[in-house]
Amino acid sequence: MTAKALMFQGTGSDVGKSVLVAGLCRLAARKGLRVRPFKPQNMSNNAAVTVDGGEIGRAQALQARACGLEPHTDMNPVLLKPETDLGSQVVVHGKARGHAKARDYQAMKPELLGAVRESFTRLKEDADLILVEGAGSPAEVNLRAGDIANMGFAEATGCPVVLIGDIDRGGVIASLVGTHAVIPEADRTRIAAYMINKFRGDVSLFDEGLRIVTERTGWPSLGVVPYFPEARKLPAEDAVALESAVHEAAGPIRIAVPRLSRIANFDDLDPLRLEPDVTVDIVEPGRALPGDAALILIPGSKSTIGDLADLRAQGWDVDIAAHVRRGGRVLGICGGYQMLGRKVHDPDGLEGPVGSADGLGLLDVETVLSPEKALTRITGTAATGKPVSGYEIHIGRTDGPDRDRPFATIDDGSGPHRDGACSRSRQIAGSYLHGMFSGDEFRRAFLAELGATHFSDTSFEMEIDGVLDRLADHLDAHLDIETLFGLAR
Repeated sequence: MTAKALMFQGTGSDVGKSVLVAGLCRLAARKGLRVRPFKPQNMSNNAAVTVDGGEIGRAQALQARACGLEPHTDMNPVLLKPETDLGSQVVVHGKARGHAKARDYQAMKPELLGAVRESFTRLKEDADLILVEGAGSPAEVNLRAGDIANMGFAEATGCPVVLIGDIDRGGVIASLVGTHAVIPEADRTRIAAYMINKFRGDVSLFDEGLRIVTERTGWPSLGVVPYFPEARKLPAEDAVALESAVHEAAGPIRIAVPRLSRIANFDDLDPLRLEPDVTVDIVEPGRALPGDAALILIPGSKSTIGDLADLRAQGWDVDIAAHVRRGGRVLGICGGYQMLGRKVHDPDGLEGPVGSADGLGLLDVETVLSPEKALTRITGTAATGKPVSGYEIHIGRTDGPDRDRPFATIDDGSGPHRDGACSRSRQIAGSYLHGMFSGDEFRRAFLAELGATHFSDTSFEMEIDGVLDRLADHLDAHLDIETLFGLAR
């Protein structure tokens, strides 16, 4: 029997499509359906390593988890990873295909639609239901020609669409009715229903709003989803999620994180936010790194040399040097690790002009960027003796005397080897290991070294699954789920 599919598109970006699809995936899986997530084209620097050795957007990895599955490259066949304001790395079926500016990418779309359909067909072979997430908005009619992310995909596959409006940002009636007004008639007919997301307060107060939208569009409503605060605990894909986390405060141990312009895999921070003794302070451009931080954590980056220049332009290099003189600790992850060394070399011009850049000089190592990308899940033992696990997703090789004091000894399936580097004093450390803080034992030991004495009594991984279950319950209570799943074709 051929799997059925249903696509979810939004009136704009960040309306909650990823979270809603994750919750619906968990709900469908609990009903005994073989459900699979799918996103034809994604744009994100927050990526996950898949079971088949590729990379996909973090949201599809979360949705796979909601289905009880390992993430696979077929769940997100085209991934764009922004490197500059004008261009991105293009990842197809989990592997980097090259780099393209926005205008050049338009010419690639016909070929990429073939890759998208290949993955979609393979997923359908072993599923009852495919829940498809769109990207951006179908109202961007200037991008409709050659589209593979929204209505272009729906048209090519005959997939019906549910349109999502976000009432939390205001203007939801205008965004839904406006989408109806601007999209072509053929695309209007692909929209089978709509829903409202992130409502705060008495849902019945919007009954008249639903009547107006249905009257103006002819689309039936599937319901109104009240705001779900726990969504913030789920791994986010879009860096816009960091904006709501900038001023979060919890405990006395401050971990300062400079908001790099091309920050990547920032969900590394999520487990730290759940700890009662920790305040994760996302430091926006224009603001100095706080002098009372116990740790400065330099996160991953899609453009190490570019973000290193931006870091200096913000004066954060001076703040980091002062922090080190005061005895504060520094941890760099992936691109942040590369920045801590003496030099970053780019002999092939992978991030811009061929050349080299001075690093922060806090670790006695140097990095040479290379076209080969490490995409590996790993387990190992940290220098502290605690088990550690996660994944590598980076270009470049780092070496130097401080590598004799590795951050961890890891095994990626090819045998044990060293990861990262530490200074003689262990005050400065760098690692290529993303996801390290998801491990409860490692995270608690690491924070204890910073002075933490109170720890979350919940496993981070169990907490994520608990949130997914509660999200599924939330959607089941507020949406017409029987009708929704019945729309799939």
